[in-house]
Amino acid sequence: MKSAIKFFIINLSVLASLSAFANDTTNKNTDQNGSAVMTTEVKTYAKPSDELIKEKLSALQYEVTQEEGTERPFSNEYWDEKRAGIYVDIVSGEPLFSSTHKYKSGTGWPSFWQAINQAYIVKHEDRRLFSVRTEVRSKFGDSHLGHIFDDGPKPTGLRYCINSAALKFIPQEEMDKQGYSEYLALFQ
Repeated sequence: MKSAIKFFIINLSVLASLSAFANDTTNKNTDQNGSAVMTTEVKTYAKPSDELIKEKLSALQYEVTQEEGTERPFSNEYWDEKRAGIYVDIVSGEPLFSSTHKYKSGTGWPSFWQAINQAYIVKHEDRRLFSVRTEVRSKFGDSHLGHIFDDGPKPTGLRYCINSAALKFIPQEEMDKQGYSEYLALFQ
């Protein structure tokens, strides 16, 4: 009987630990190299009407995000951005990438070796340019962001090659004010 009680008490403590972990919706974890990886509750974002999108975006931003266009390399807004902060979908505001995962790929577009949270990323096969590539889109905004390749740096070996025109940069010092405080842990 004593061993059954001990087993019951141990299982209750394990259950309590799992419950506490499950209720923690924002955790700062690390990957194999100790880099911060966010596992955050997925919030729902809304895609505005096409009319509102056309009013809000420049012609290039609309072409890239809604018509699967590509901006010119080395002359776009964020290819050489060095400030700390996050990059969100310019249409929906979904948090996509962090400066902590950005690297200089030499391609002329912002490049990241991982997304902030894979739950906001959708991948599709793209056969448009005489080859098979993997297109990257935002989950809720359904914005065309760019493509993902397997020639990136460690630890993932991935290169998210993203159009600046699909992104809005939120500097670290403005993240709390703009509603992205849960991602400040990436910079600690």
